[in-house]
Parts: sequence; C-alpha cells; structure tokens
Amino acid sequence: MQSLLPKRIICLTEETTEWLYLLGQSHRIAGISGYTVRPKIARTEKPKVSAFTSAKIDKILALQPDCVFGFSDLQADIAAQLIRHGVQVTVFNQRSVDEIFSMLYQVAAMVGEAEQGLHRIQQMQAQLQTIQESAKTLPRRPRVYFEEWDEPPISAIRWVSQLIHIAGGDDCFPELAQESLGKNRIIADPMEIVRRQPDIIIGSWCGKKFRPQTVAARPGWQDVPAVKNSQLFEIKSADILQPGPAALTDGVDQLHRIITNWAVDHA
Repeated sequence: MQSLLPKRIICLTEETTEWLYLLGQSHRIAGISGYTVRPKIARTEKPKVSAFTSAKIDKILALQPDCVFGFSDLQADIAAQLIRHGVQVTVFNQRSVDEIFSMLYQVAAMVGEAEQGLHRIQQMQAQLQTIQESAKTLPRRPRVYFEEWDEPPISAIRWVSQLIHIAGGDDCFPELAQESLGKNRIIADPMEIVRRQPDIIIGSWCGKKFRPQTVAARPGWQDVPAVKNSQLFEIKSADILQPGPAALTDGVDQLHRIITNWAVDHA
C-alpha cells in the first residue's frame, strides 16, 4: 500500500501543506509555496518553489515530484507547464465550506489517511455546529462587512461569507460572495458599503496589514455604525483566506468571538 502512495508532493498553496502536517504526513512534502505561514515549521524545513500565480518550474522539476497540489484557475498556467513536463497535477477549486471539507478528504485519501482525515473533518464539523448553535442564542445578528482588499474594495469570498453566518453575523454583500473571482467581488461604488451600514468591519488584506484608522477616515464613513462604535478588526489572511483547516478552525473562532462581543455590548 505505502509503495502506491505519493512520496514527493509539491504544495503550491498553504492549505494542503497545513493539512498534510496535521495528518502527520509532512515527510511526503518536497516543496511548498513561499507564502506558507502555517505551520511555521514548514518554512524552515521545506524548499519554497512558488508564489501564487507563478512558480519556479525548473526547481520543482529538480525535486522530482510524483504529485503536485494546486488551487484554482489562477494556477492553471503553472499546472499546464508541469503537465507538459509529465508531472501529475491535482488542482482543487474549493470555494465553499462543503467544498473545503471535500478537498480535505480527497487529500487525506490520496496519502492513505482517509480514516484519520474523516475523523478530523468530523471534529471540525462538530465545532462549526457548536459555534452555530451558540450563535443562535445571540440577542442580535450584526451586519458584517468583510474586506479582502482595500483599493479597490473587495468583499468576502463564499466560504468567508458562510463562516460569518455560522458565527452569528450577516454578510453585507451576500450576492457578491457567490462570485469566485476577486475581480467580480469589487465594490464599484465604495459608498454602497456606507449605505449598507455595517455594524462590524473586518479586514483581511492579503499581503499587507489591515489599518482600521485608515478605513475609519474614509470620506463619508464617519456615520457607519462600525466606525462610530470602533468595531473594526483584523483577521490575518493566513487564518481566514486560505480555503483549508485554518479558516474552519482559527478563522471562524475569531469571527465568532468578535460577533459575540458585539452582540453582548448591543443587547
């Protein structure tokens, strides 16, 4: 059985790296994304071979991978180059909570850890259920504006929008959450954010630090409830914008804590 499993895996995004470490299968990882921060140890013991939309193809080939895990259409060009060199590539395209769980199970099965993977998935699902039940007891549900980028403003992707709902809030832009690409979640008129009157603003600017004071100082935002009540928070992109274990554990926990505190203060 072991001889049939991949032994040299390249992970082009963080979520598969984190998952393989959680499964005790880090010895199978031959290379990782340079953006990987979870787990921290991966950065010190694994070669960095890619960014997000670009990769060092020669370096990947030199590592002689027997499997490459990628994510989304944004890595299609990388995948195509590797496939032309005869490399086996699996590109996942998970955009919802259920799709994340599906990806996790598939990866676990591919490395011979289907049973362990299913057990861990069930634990995460149970925790989400606990959070959802707790959220039902909150006296009020806040309107939440989640900002994935600031210039131009981009609202929450689907799994983040779903986690906001599970945690007890209502996404201010649920219609945009159905769009898989960031360019289709751009809010063309920033004043539309003001008109939707978010009670909480959460920033997760991928690649740079969220600055609440800058957001609060935007022209016309002084009467936004979140600004008036100082309800502007950061959740680091590594904790919420990676469609893997982090979002389903640390990310949703942070959302629920922020929302619960708001609800208690505004009961």
